[in-house]
Parts: sequence; structure tokens; C-alpha cells
Amino acid sequence: MTAVLPELDVDGPAAPPRANGELVFAEPWQGRAFGLVMTLTEQGVVSYDAFRDALVARIAAWEADPPADEPYSYYRCWLQALERVLDEQALVPTAEVDERSAAFAVRPAGHDHDHEDDDHHH
Repeated sequence: MTAVLPELDVDGPAAPPRANGELVFAEPWQGRAFGLVMTLTEQGVVSYDAFRDALVARIAAWEADPPADEPYSYYRCWLQALERVLDEQALVPTAEVDERSAAFAVRPAGHDHDHEDDDHHH
């Protein structure tokens, strides 16, 4: 089976942040979220068109009514769009995403970092 790679938008609201043509991730979770969507679309689990539509809608919703205490974050919108698609396609219900997110939020920083090969330990 040959995977079909989605064509990422380079312009418009769905276009990921770039610098010198390269994707930009300010935090590790952003790259992971990006990779998760790309893997799900490459494997045919999620339609990239459906995801892109959800992303554009999420960005538009944020722009129409930006929360006073929340600065704009493309990848926060990216995650919210993914959550919407997963819920709409009954792959992972929103309640389960919220439950898992809460469990991860209370884990200590670096919980997913493998320390076996490090010269330092926390």
C-alpha cells in the first residue's frame, strides 16, 4: 500500500507557520501534534480535507471571538481541529480526549523523556 501524502497549504488560514520554507514548532508538543495528524491522514484514518476544513473553521472561530486570556496559537487550533474530527468520526470521543489530557497535565515535566542515555538525571 502506498501512502498518499497530503498537500499542505502554503498560504491561507490552514498554512502551518514557516521560517525560510521550513515548518516551525515553538514547543515539542506542536511537532508531535503535527506528526499525529500527518500520520492519521497518511494512513487513511482521517481525511486531510476534513481535518483542514475543521482547522480553518477553528481558526475562524478564534478570530471571530478571541478569548481575552488566550493568545492566538496555530497549533492549539490544530489540536482542537483534530479533536473535533476524531469526535465527529467517533474515533475518540471528546470526553476521552479531555480525560487523557487531564491525566497528562498532572504528570511531571519531562515524563516522556528517556533518561537511560542521558549523562544527567532529574
